[in-house]
This record gives sequence, structure tokens and C-alpha cells, in this order.
Amino acid sequence: MLDETMIQMLLEGIWDTCYMTLVSTFFGYLIGLPLGIALTLTDEKGIAPNRTVYRILDVIINITRSIPFLILLILVMPLTKAIVGKTYGSTATIVPLTLAAAPFIGRMVESSLKEVPTGVIEAALSMGAKTGTIVWKVLIGEARTSLLVGATIVLGTVLGYSAMAGVIGGGGLGDIAIRYGYYRYDTGVMLVTLVFIVAIVQLLQGLGNLAARKIDHRRQS
Repeated sequence: MLDETMIQMLLEGIWDTCYMTLVSTFFGYLIGLPLGIALTLTDEKGIAPNRTVYRILDVIINITRSIPFLILLILVMPLTKAIVGKTYGSTATIVPLTLAAAPFIGRMVESSLKEVPTGVIEAALSMGAKTGTIVWKVLIGEARTSLLVGATIVLGTVLGYSAMAGVIGGGGLGDIAIRYGYYRYDTGVMLVTLVFIVAIVQLLQGLGNLAARKIDHRRQS
């Protein structure tokens, strides 16, 4: 089963999976982080409450998060083709992965920022801190540990989505599992790809938790 050709294919699958996961998570945060900040600021208990803006963003996130990823893959194919030039392969899969990750990240960021004690925010406001300062130095600064833990959860979720993209030739380990494990009834290949996927998730989770412990000021003496 694991001849030289298959080993090379698995190595390429691991690379493609990590590439899709990390790049789409990065772009997801470019969209989701500002989205989460906006939700936190415009909430009724935020420092710039705006019910209309909050409800619009809240509805957008709820709708996009409700769409199953496989359906989203198909729905955004025209957009993927317009951006990448094709609808298959690891690079093309980054587009739907980013769109699926962004609202999830936005909600994770909102949850983390709302964990910051109101007393800390009120103290910053009393000293005349501007909104930008409060966001970056107070909200994100105080919630950095929670944000990092959330990022590890996002990475695991996005990696799982990337495996599902194998159904339409999305590349990576999921594509190998579908084409060689499922369609060719090769249980061995299916199990090997599963082991690699679980190993990558565990590695990312371990690194994220380690980094979170390192920056958690509450654990420092």
C-alpha cells in the first residue's frame, strides 16, 4: 500500500492541507477580527453601542455560519473561479475556507473580547483613552490568551473543512482519502490519512496551548 508513489502523494497532501489551513485562517482573521471587534463595540454594553449595526452583523454571521460547508463550496464556485481561475485544487479551496472561517472567527473574537472585565475598560475610558487605544491595548491586550486559544480551535475547524473539500477535488489529505480511500475502497489509505489529519490537529492544538500558557499574564508570578 505505502509504496514510494503513495508516500510522495501523502507528503504532498500534508503540505497542501497545512497550506490551505494556515493561509485561509490568516485571511479569515483579516475579515473576522474586525468583524468581532465591531460586534463587541456596537453591542448594547459596548463602548460605542449601535443596535442597528450590531443586528446587521449578527444576522450576517448567523446566516453564513448556518450554511453547511459542502454547500458553501458549491455556492461560491463562480467567485472562486473569478479569483483563482479554477474551482479545484488547494489554492482554489482557500476561497470557500476563508468565507467559512471568517464568521466563525468573528464570533470567537467577540466572545473573547467580552471576557475582558468592564472595570478595566471603564478605567481606560476615565483616563481619556480613545477607542483605538481601548481596542488594541485593553480589549485585545487583556484577551490575548483567550484569542490565542480560540485561534487553535479555528485552525482545527478549518482543517476539518479542508478535508471535506476533497469531495470536489479540493486537494490535501481529504482529497487523497476520498479518491483513494473511499472511491477505490482502500481502507488502509483512509486510515493513514485519518492518522495524519488527527496528528496535525493535535500538533496545532498543542502549539497553541503552549503559546497561550506562555503569554498568560495571570500565570506569571
